Amino acid sequence: MDLSIVIVNWNTEDLLRDCLRTVEAGIGDLRAEVLVVDNGSCDGSVAMVQQEFPWVMLIEAGENLGFASGNNVALRRATGRHVMLLNTDTLLHGDVLTDSVAWLDQHPWVGVMGPRVLNTDGSVQASCSAFPSLGNLTMQTLGLTKFAHWDRYRMTGWDRQTERNVDVISGAAMFVRRTAMEEVGLLDEAFFFYGEETDWCRRFKQTGWELVFSPIQAVTHFGNGSVRKLNHRRDVLMTQGTTRLHLKHGGLPAGMACFTVLAAHNMSRALFWAGLSLFKRPGSRERAKHFVRVSADLPKAWPAGQKVF
Repeated sequence: MDLSIVIVNWNTEDLLRDCLRTVEAGIGDLRAEVLVVDNGSCDGSVAMVQQEFPWVMLIEAGENLGFASGNNVALRRATGRHVMLLNTDTLLHGDVLTDSVAWLDQHPWVGVMGPRVLNTDGSVQASCSAFPSLGNLTMQTLGLTKFAHWDRYRMTGWDRQTERNVDVISGAAMFVRRTAMEEVGLLDEAFFFYGEETDWCRRFKQTGWELVFSPIQAVTHFGNGSVRKLNHRRDVLMTQGTTRLHLKHGGLPAGMACFTVLAAHNMSRALFWAGLSLFKRPGSRERAKHFVRVSADLPKAWPAGQKVF
């Protein structure tokens, strides 16, 4: 088997249908398998896959396992020489699957590869990044990453037209070499949402594998699939995941510093948008409410099981 494509679904029936159609069209001559893990959807996703895509290996988890655990269920069954993690809110274009497999075969020292990812308007998405170090997070909190020249974190000053070694590749469209995965291990299931692929990428790099972005065409990523249903909880979970990441790789001082920086980020945004709402700027009141909710729930964002003393 050349490629195992792993998709985790949670209540995104229509997006999943469109995604699978492009996967089916893009497989070409590859020996490929597609594994869909359904995390306890209640929107008809399971019946849709069974009826419209009987060739897909459907795995019903029965509950929302999260991104890491959901992917791991399928990765344990995958048989391809390479695997691809793919979000449901994506569309594949052209020969991205066959070209990516060929590229990996030509670069045996690379453990993880990310293709070119586009927004819905055709602009390039920042689908790879540097590690979210305390310095990078502080730059983001101060608003300095809005300037491409200073945005070392998301690398927005780079047009993604050339190959480059990177720290992190987005799990929305990520190709992984099986031999590298067998050496590094599966995703860390302590991460429920956000941080899991960053942790995985860091472990690949620590083990000596290279992570490379290659401008292979292309994947469209809508970025509003299951995450859209989380509302303000998305930012709370992002804070939790990033804090857990720093706790794991930097210890308690790094984890506490990360939590402090992210708390400052969310509370400063609440104040900023609340101030703009006084001038009746469109959308400012809703944004202020969002960040107020996030700030109020920050105590829940400290990773479970982690002590601060």
